[in-house]
Amino acid sequence: MEVSHTERGMMKATLLLAAVCGCLCTATANAQQGGQPAADRLVDSLLAQMTLEEKVGQLAQYTGQWVQDHPEVTAEHLALVRQGRVGSLLNVYGAAYTREIQQIAVRQSRLGIPLLFAHDVIHGFRTIFPVPLAQAASWDPETVRRAARTAAAEAAAHGIHWTFAPMVDIARDPRWGRVVEGAGEDPFLGAMMATALVRGFQGDNLENPLTILATAKHFVAYGAAQAGRDYNAVDISERTLREIYLPPFHAAVQAGAWSVMGGFNAVAGVPMHTHRRLLRDVLRGEWGFGGILVSDYTAVMELQQHGVAANEADAAALALAAGVDVDMVSGIFQRELPALVRTDRVPEQLVNEAVRRVLRAKVALGLFDDPYRYSDAARERALTLTAEHVALARELARKSIVLLKNQGGVLPLRKDLGTIAVIGPLADDARSALGSWAAAGRPEDVLTVLGGIRQAVSPRTRVVHVEGAEVGGTDTSGFAEATRAARGADAVVLVVGEREDMSGEAASRANIDLPGVQERLARVVLAQGKPTVVLLANGRPLSFPWLAEHAPAIIEVWYLGVQMGPAVADVLFGDYNPGGKLPITFPRVLGQVPIYYSHENTGRPPGDDKYTSKYLDIPVTPLYPFGYGLSYTTFAHQRLRLDGNVIAAGDTLTITVDVTNTGSRAGDEVTQLYVRDEVASVAQPVRVLRGFQRIHLAPGETRSVVFRLAAQDLAYWGLDQRWVVEPGWFTVYVGPNSAEGLETRFQLRVGSLQ
Repeated sequence: MEVSHTERGMMKATLLLAAVCGCLCTATANAQQGGQPAADRLVDSLLAQMTLEEKVGQLAQYTGQWVQDHPEVTAEHLALVRQGRVGSLLNVYGAAYTREIQQIAVRQSRLGIPLLFAHDVIHGFRTIFPVPLAQAASWDPETVRRAARTAAAEAAAHGIHWTFAPMVDIARDPRWGRVVEGAGEDPFLGAMMATALVRGFQGDNLENPLTILATAKHFVAYGAAQAGRDYNAVDISERTLREIYLPPFHAAVQAGAWSVMGGFNAVAGVPMHTHRRLLRDVLRGEWGFGGILVSDYTAVMELQQHGVAANEADAAALALAAGVDVDMVSGIFQRELPALVRTDRVPEQLVNEAVRRVLRAKVALGLFDDPYRYSDAARERALTLTAEHVALARELARKSIVLLKNQGGVLPLRKDLGTIAVIGPLADDARSALGSWAAAGRPEDVLTVLGGIRQAVSPRTRVVHVEGAEVGGTDTSGFAEATRAARGADAVVLVVGEREDMSGEAASRANIDLPGVQERLARVVLAQGKPTVVLLANGRPLSFPWLAEHAPAIIEVWYLGVQMGPAVADVLFGDYNPGGKLPITFPRVLGQVPIYYSHENTGRPPGDDKYTSKYLDIPVTPLYPFGYGLSYTTFAHQRLRLDGNVIAAGDTLTITVDVTNTGSRAGDEVTQLYVRDEVASVAQPVRVLRGFQRIHLAPGETRSVVFRLAAQDLAYWGLDQRWVVEPGWFTVYVGPNSAEGLETRFQLRVGSLQ
């Protein structure tokens, strides 16, 4: 009998569903997600009363549409709300408006089940904080947690229950635009930031109406997209998956994240929204995740473009079988699942389990006790862009700035200079200061770099502003004015980089040099010979070898949010001593990409001999290594010591180093701990981050920084597909970045840990 392509796809889906039905994951939720017996009884009671269409409705999420300057629910989706056939709404907020829509759900639908309102609260809601990559540059998880707590409070006050953050994808290819949304290249730093953000969004208890559900995204390996091209396929080893890309997700789950979002990508040919092994076996089975698994935007529908689903019914069946609970926007679950269940091609048990997870979240948020507890107009007014929130935005922005070069002590600048020329297309760009995914942030809330400088200098100082060029354009007609401004100034601040829309989703770049003619602008400005500070405003590592060689001072300022200008001015004029460190490697040129510090060695490491792993035309080393950042003072790491040089598998090793501020200014240093397994059954990275501390030291002050290293911290994914720690020698490195510092050794000698 001849079988059509559509029939073959449906047969495949039916076989998969049959297998899932026989082994449904029954892992209980995390402690926060488990639900008390009363909550379970409520959920069971609702399920018993719900029609199949109402059940499927809980798995459907639709988006609002912008009308003038605010989002509204369409008439079509309002009709579904009245029928109890919508579980959540995306991009709909405002205390009064969410109350109005919630009233329709609660009062007009048959069972009165409240809605969830979701939004991308990535780095602030109205008070916009630095972009996530910049936050990671602070190496300060506690301040990052406080910022997420503030963002959650503002968002919740505007009626939002659920954010699609944090993005915890590891990214090692700066061509990928979404580098800006994560914590960079390292899984340890990424896990620390993931934990901080989840705890910030969700607080100590979801009973607090100023908390929102966190979502760890995009599960998993989305940041490993081939060629750095967004949405592209991923093909990596199981070891790389386990050691690099999964750990931040595991940390988010351990921190209690209520939600996980699937990635747009396929892994080894299997699209994530059909990846049963990773979604059901690893996420739910191994880790015990009991929260909501939400699709990315139309990702269920896109299974057809991936070529694994023949039609929408196929896509719905495969996604539900894999463990996807909520279909974002595409409406495929809504349209297809009822018929699939009634024809026995999808077990209703799968639908019930997904609905349970959605209802448990609504119970945990207290929406069945008070559906309007997040829709309080007075609270909305009181908690929007407050002085306290703005002060925290400035604090985190200052901590996120990274000083890359300060030759000849150009910095800090004096506030009483006669004339300062502020040149460059990003000096007064308020929209770019907000970065991508700026939620409800508004350019008018931003004080730009130009504004911050004007606010900081003395009344006698003249500040001249010249754009000089567009960010991505080819017009050089502004060079003459920029040259005149630089020639007539006592100091120059040159602000170059990327517009905010050049990084983020769907913003991959094949070239990571400064866009347009900005380097040519820099050359003519620097040719005037004035003390010049280059500020880089960007959402990814850029390649700028000429600037790195010729500019006397360079500061990485990223996109810092509403307080970008004051924070930058604080650093420029010495009111704040920069202490940020790079969370991602900066390459010399694009040809080095992907480049990251934690690479494996080769049989022929880079060396003087020709037949070693290197380039003919440039050094193999990066422009700036992971963990790098300077200060206006200097620090010395001394007396690295261990409490023993032989440990057993069950022991904890204490590592101590003395850090001294050897300069004349108080400042912050981020002391970093790296480890290398010298000989193992599997080739190991040259070093891996296993600890860090950001400390503040007065001039001349010395502090002992202590790290503790357990045997589990030495584990790797072994040949038998398990985490193992093997006895042997390990090297410890402690210092200011991944390329410098002190080192010593210890031996793990007794037994092995499996």
